[in-house]
Formats: sequence, structure tokens, C-alpha cells
Amino acid sequence: MADDIPADLAYSEDHEWVRDDGEVVTIGITHFAQDQLGDVVFVDLPDTGTAVERGQTFGEVESTKSVSDLFAPVAGEIAARNEQLDDAPELVNRDPYGEGWMLQIRPHDRSELDQLLDADSYRALTQG
Repeated sequence: MADDIPADLAYSEDHEWVRDDGEVVTIGITHFAQDQLGDVVFVDLPDTGTAVERGQTFGEVESTKSVSDLFAPVAGEIAARNEQLDDAPELVNRDPYGEGWMLQIRPHDRSELDQLLDADSYRALTQG
């Protein structure tokens, strides 16, 4: 559904979404990804201050079906992590673009954002 892919976000081919909030970018997994995973029961995220490289695994999402790696859509430093997910991982299922966000990263190179997919391209990827 078109409503499941907000037009104001950017997307990675690994099913992460990215919202540019100025100094930081907020990252989570898409509705499509959480739907494929099923009920999320655990989210493993790095500590604040951790450096990540674009395309590098930065954590895991464990669901009733499987464990999936999370990949950094941009290089940078972890500015914040969603501590709520420690006790309420189901937020990823319930509100993947809101309360289910995962990380905020302070990007090293903002031009990497230009390499992400727009909503139409992501829709084509998930429907193709």
C-alpha cells in the first residue's frame, strides 16, 4: 500500500528508512520489513558514540520467525538509540515510522543521503 511508504523519507535497499532531521538522521526499518519479519521480540542496537560505516551491520532485529541484520544507510556516529525498544520491541511492528525508530546517526558525509531511494523507487523495489 502506498500509505506504508511515506513520501518524506529516504530508503535503503536493505529496508531501512531515513529521515533527515538536520544535524542527525533518524533510522528505522520499513513497514515492509517489519511485516516480513513478523512479531519483533528483541532489538539489538549499538551504544551512543559508536561509529558505523555505510552498509555495515549495526545491530539485529529478532522476531518470532528469524533474526535479521540491520545495515547502516549512512556512515557516521550514533547520536541516540531508541531506549524504549529495550523493553518494548513491539513498537517496531506497531509504529515503524514513529515510536519504533531505532537510531539517530550524525552523518560523516551528507552526500551519502543522495544515494538512497525515494518512496517511488522503494515501492518499485518491494513490489518488483
